[in-house]
Amino acid sequence: MNPHTLKFKVGFNLAVALSLAVILFIGVVTWLQRNALIDTDASHLIQLSEAVSKSIHFAMLQNQPAYVDTIIQDVAQQDQIDRIRILDKTGEITHTTYFPELGETVDRKAEGCATCHGAGAPLQELPQNKRFWIFTTPAGQRMLGTMQVIRNEPSCATAACHHHSPTTPVLGVLDIRYSLADMDHQLRRTTLTMAGLSLAFVAAASLAAALFIHRLVYLPLRDLEAGARRVSSGNLEQSIPVRGDDEFGTLAKAFNAMTAALRNSRAELHEWARTLEQKVEQRTEQLQIAQAEAARSEKLASVGLLASGIAHELNNPLTGVLTFSVLLREKMEDGSPDAEDMDLVIRETRRCASIIKRLLDFAREKPPEKKYADLNQIIQETVRIVEPPANLRNIAIRLELDPNLPPAWADPDQIKQVILNLLVNAQHAIDANGSITIRTRASPQSLVGKARMIEMSVADTGCGIPPENLKRIFDPFFTTKVAVGTGLGLSVSHSIAEAHGGSIDVDSEVGKGSTFRVRLPLMEAPVPAEPVSSGEAL
Repeated sequence: MNPHTLKFKVGFNLAVALSLAVILFIGVVTWLQRNALIDTDASHLIQLSEAVSKSIHFAMLQNQPAYVDTIIQDVAQQDQIDRIRILDKTGEITHTTYFPELGETVDRKAEGCATCHGAGAPLQELPQNKRFWIFTTPAGQRMLGTMQVIRNEPSCATAACHHHSPTTPVLGVLDIRYSLADMDHQLRRTTLTMAGLSLAFVAAASLAAALFIHRLVYLPLRDLEAGARRVSSGNLEQSIPVRGDDEFGTLAKAFNAMTAALRNSRAELHEWARTLEQKVEQRTEQLQIAQAEAARSEKLASVGLLASGIAHELNNPLTGVLTFSVLLREKMEDGSPDAEDMDLVIRETRRCASIIKRLLDFAREKPPEKKYADLNQIIQETVRIVEPPANLRNIAIRLELDPNLPPAWADPDQIKQVILNLLVNAQHAIDANGSITIRTRASPQSLVGKARMIEMSVADTGCGIPPENLKRIFDPFFTTKVAVGTGLGLSVSHSIAEAHGGSIDVDSEVGKGSTFRVRLPLMEAPVPAEPVSSGEAL
């Protein structure tokens, strides 16, 4: 049976619900039955202890301990009685059916004694529900224990053998242990019987419900599903059967009426489409071209205006930051951790100034200042910048860089800006506990035009990009982020990649993540220059 069908789901959920109800019922009944059996056995044992106490009373008056032993030995022959013993007021075992413990003293903190002696002074009277207790022996057997107080009566005080003061209220305790093995066996057998009957009931009820659902629900739904599939495939000529006058029958009639209306509407639409299709396509194409040109012009104009404002507002404070950073660096020892951190501040401040300049160049389409650059080194320096905030959000950044990657013919600052934009976008796409993987390699597409290429990819495990947005992500100011981003990062990155004679593309799946690939050209040169990091170029 298909687990995704309604018949299976209803039957399965009903079986689960009934099973839970039956388990709860069996648990409650078993608990009540167990308490009832324990109360019965406890009452029987208390009555037995009272009878034994009265039976040995005469023997104790006659000072016949052997007769006391005979009485308790005879009573201990009954089924399920484990042992009987008599303790004096000091806790010493004076009579017992288990001879190895004769003469031993029972700890007053033991389970049976703690009932009277736990609070300090012993209790004079015990309620019925505290005269018995249940415990487990070291061998794992469950026992029911009870005790009967042997009091100092006037007849005891006047007997010739009496050794206690008439003012002593209690002479000892009669302790009887009763095995609960038979009760546990009976309880298990009853529980298993109830469970078997309940399982059969659940199975029968679930099967009956499944048959009921199949006849009254599943068949009409299957007819509707088949009809919907035919309609979705374009077949509007066949109707579905009406199986009754209930809600499903009414739905089937409405479905057939809808199919007939769709059939008539489709015929009319085909007639209209023959005359309007060509004109609509022409007008749509013209409108899209005009809209794209107008949008690009407006966005580029806005970028130029925004760049001018940013340059004016940020250049002066950046100059001050850079000046004081250089002065502080001159006071530090070379190679110290503080000097390395200050070098990073100086490089990044210079890069900020370069970014402001490139933002202006974006509108002016200024060509990059190319030189041979180590792409792996540029990636490592950029990752060092974004790694601390990524660690705060439990986002791991992994590098899988080709150690034999040749230098790229590129502008290091612009490429660093591209990498930073991609890493920031990847972090924004991940809520938390994700990963970003950066790879470099020689491009599998070895020739793009006439230039050899190398490839860098940035893959994240974020939310992904919907298919309808993939064609727009490189447009200026297009963004789906809330409260972060301006929509310029990918647009600037796309322009930089094209200005280098390369390309940038993306593969994305919603819910699994995105992978951006940047391809940059290689230049053949007789004597390659030393690789220049982005931190040394300004």
